[in-house]
Amino acid sequence: MKKMVTVGQAKFWTDYDNILYFEFTQNQSDFVLDLNTAKKYFNGILQISEGMSMSSVIDLRGFRGTFSTEAAKFIAKNSLLNNSSISQAFITNSMATKLLIASYKRIYDPIIPFKVCNDLEVAKQFCLETSNQI
Repeated sequence: MKKMVTVGQAKFWTDYDNILYFEFTQNQSDFVLDLNTAKKYFNGILQISEGMSMSSVIDLRGFRGTFSTEAAKFIAKNSLLNNSSISQAFITNSMATKLLIASYKRIYDPIIPFKVCNDLEVAKQFCLETSNQI
């Protein structure tokens, strides 16, 4: 681990391959990512990435929540976040979360390459491969 930041119920860190990792620190069945929380997460990402373009591994195993339309639009339309995101690998073990990711990516964010996986090593490999393509 190179750097780590905790923001509310989320933890962000980078490794020596310059991959940004995101993980919820608590699993709530009623968690809703609202606009204020999305802005806090965005600030955490900016702090840890220091403006550097990175691929991301988003670990959603055990996640049982959703996001507000405002939060989704904020994340999808944020030019700083979009310009610095090379690719995204989502780790999940839930069909509901897979459907949530697919819907979000189709509606709000069709540009950034992504992969949904069940395993951290597969997610990391995807990020390394897409980072090497730029």
